[in-house]
Amino acid sequence: MPDGKAGQGLIRFSDNNETASAPAMCAILAGVDLGGDIERSMEELAALAEAAGAEVAGVMVQSRERADRGTYVGTGKAEELKELCHNMEANIVICNDELSGVQLRNLEEITGQRVIDRTILILDIFASRAISKEGKLQVELAQLQYRLPRLTGFGKSLSRLGGGIGTRGPGEKKLETDRRHISRRMDDIKREIKEAGAHRAVQRARRKKNEIPVAAIVGYTNSGKSAIMNKILAMLESEDKSVAEKDMLFATLDTFQRRIVLEDNMEFILVDTVGFVSKLPHSLIKAFRATLEEVVEADLLLHVVDSSYEDCAFRINVVEDVLAELGAAGKDTIMAYNKIDLLDGEGLAPGGKPGVVGISAKTGENMEALLEQIKGKLFGGLRDVELLIPYSRGDVVSWLSDRTPVVSREYAEDGVLIKTRLNEADFGRLSGFVAR
Repeated sequence: MPDGKAGQGLIRFSDNNETASAPAMCAILAGVDLGGDIERSMEELAALAEAAGAEVAGVMVQSRERADRGTYVGTGKAEELKELCHNMEANIVICNDELSGVQLRNLEEITGQRVIDRTILILDIFASRAISKEGKLQVELAQLQYRLPRLTGFGKSLSRLGGGIGTRGPGEKKLETDRRHISRRMDDIKREIKEAGAHRAVQRARRKKNEIPVAAIVGYTNSGKSAIMNKILAMLESEDKSVAEKDMLFATLDTFQRRIVLEDNMEFILVDTVGFVSKLPHSLIKAFRATLEEVVEADLLLHVVDSSYEDCAFRINVVEDVLAELGAAGKDTIMAYNKIDLLDGEGLAPGGKPGVVGISAKTGENMEALLEQIKGKLFGGLRDVELLIPYSRGDVVSWLSDRTPVVSREYAEDGVLIKTRLNEADFGRLSGFVAR
């Protein structure tokens, strides 16, 4: 996209829109530069817009000390935005920050086009990608939490009968009824999500009782989390089904759990979670908190980083900020720098020290090393023991066979001699059977 200056703002135009007719959803992106890295933020907004099915025709950035309370970009820039929409035949404006109802209404009145903000855009993508009942409920709750305080002040943004970005989700009747109706619907959704959360809590309690450790995959959206899970399943020839993976933002919204069985009866649960993004709507984090409890309760976090992205540190910080908000900061973590196959000759694949490994889920490079690090983190505290189990305690023999990595088994005169590895808790319970 060639650049052009206009006042204090930066306007970029898409080359392929100068003569071609406008597509079904042609967008102009608008942002306010408050002194941060606006270029990176606008690039991400463009990727989100494309993920939602829009074609970006141009970008307008206005440098200000703070966003205008009435129009976000200021009245003069709003008029320029109107002209840009007309010249580029755009039919939607997407703003880079979360707007108030008044800002949305004023911008729509000035530009004559539908205006949505970054939050609505992300919620729309989530609404189109949610598969499970709980996932759909969580997205709907986030949409209602966002729209409830904006019932007064919304302009065309409340008219959701037409197609396009920002129209998926609760629907017309749930947005234009009174606050009491919306609040009642939110209460119903919260109750259903709570019931689903209680079911997951039972599952977690069962896992804890059986002492099956959990590793949760976290990371920025489209960093390759699902691809890593599928590669591990394929490596171990697991009977569990693979999860959906696509080269797009937010391909996975629902939390997927897979049972990973290693050699010597060692097993753990691998959890794939929704990806994170900068400026992730707070309402969405709140709505998905029940699902993301799997991250909080996990024994180990596998933080997947797209090593081919030029500013990995930014995305790492975004993920760490979200984890801190969830209460999962400081957990034992493995940093998995994925997509090292995309690094050029000048790039240096990270790894070579505990807790850090450079991998490629696509080619399988260093995936064995990643699995070894996971095993070391989850099972490194096991101690080698030799137990003599009396023949009268077949229940203990059976438990050891099913639950621990049995190295050898011999049948002696006074019982079964078993060499295995136990964690500290199991060793304490079975210390009376330790062979002298």
